Amino acid sequence: MSEVIGQENERAKVESWRLHVLLEAGYPLPLAERIAVSAVDLHRAVELVTLGCSPETAAEILL
Repeated sequence: MSEVIGQENERAKVESWRLHVLLEAGYPLPLAERIAVSAVDLHRAVELVTLGCSPETAAEILL
């Protein structure tokens, strides 16, 4: 049981970190939340915005 809780805690930490990175990259909160909990490649998500893609367009490509 504690192993499951530990895994959930670790997952929450990773999702929180991903959310922070996405917000720093310029994604609005609703899109950042959707991407943070998905299997989307975080580095690609940031790269698209860095290269000039709007966060909305980047999310359409990635999700």
